[in-house]
Amino acid sequence: MNLEYLTVERIIENNLFVLNLIKVKKADKAELLNRSRLVEIVEGCKDIEGDIYEKAAFLLVSLIHKHPFASGNRRTAFVTAKEFLLLNKGKFHITDNPDNSRIMVGIREGFYSIEEIKDWIKHGKIREFKR
Repeated sequence: MNLEYLTVERIIENNLFVLNLIKVKKADKAELLNRSRLVEIVEGCKDIEGDIYEKAAFLLVSLIHKHPFASGNRRTAFVTAKEFLLLNKGKFHITDNPDNSRIMVGIREGFYSIEEIKDWIKHGKIREFKR
């Protein structure tokens, strides 16, 4: 199966989009802090073994952990993973629910395994994040 991958430029556009759409902090600004990290994420997604859900989970986690943007890394990760799946005829079963922001914090803090994240994307269910 030939997969389509998002470009670095497209992910930068996603960051600008989410920051214009969802303002969380007044100081939010669309700024790429580290282009090489973003290139590394895109190339890593291409290189990783697995299905589109494995790759979407990789994108989600990598964008959150590698923090290539000044603001909106989690929001950008969410939109980017969804766009990647839809581009490749996959299903994104996570509902657009503000409660999911807690799960994104859990991902940032390493609370979830990559398998849990993959299952969340695939089935829309994940255990509650607790500190």
